[in-house]
Amino acid sequence: MTDLATLAAEVAACTRCPLHATRTQVVFGRGNPDADLVFVGEAPGAEEDAQGVPFVGRSGKLLDRLAAEELGLTDADFYVMNVLRCRPPGNRDPKPDEVASCSAWFDAQLALLQPKVVVSLGNFATRSLLGTTEGITRLRGKAYPWRDIVLVPTYHPAAALRGGPQPLAEMRADFVRAKQVLEASR
Repeated sequence: MTDLATLAAEVAACTRCPLHATRTQVVFGRGNPDADLVFVGEAPGAEEDAQGVPFVGRSGKLLDRLAAEELGLTDADFYVMNVLRCRPPGNRDPKPDEVASCSAWFDAQLALLQPKVVVSLGNFATRSLLGTTEGITRLRGKAYPWRDIVLVPTYHPAAALRGGPQPLAEMRADFVRAKQVLEASR
């Protein structure tokens, strides 16, 4: 197997799906590649596509703040990536063929990271990882065995920014759950 830098270079040259034609750049990941915790979102947004880094806008600031407040972690203590490496035009939901085209990159990246806990952020990422049509409202609040990892679903930070105090409180509770799972795995 390769290392993350080599994999990132391979992903940067990817033309497996039509999204390569509209991206500014590939958004690979950010944070500590040796961390036990990985956050997984859906796909890059406009800010992420421009900067080449996931979760750098308002949602990323909330993610980082909640990780600090509820998990006691900074971005040096976790890793952040998406199901897709390229931004879908207009921030539309990724298409099944785009997810399928990017899945080998996702799997290779996750295999190199070897986290103990994955926190899936939002409906799309959670459904994609768990292979279900069930919604995030029903899936969150639990931890799921997934591959050799424990997956803890929660809302996307953008939903918490739009939704007010209840989704934010539930997201905090999910982060506490992730912390408990992480502590139990050590």
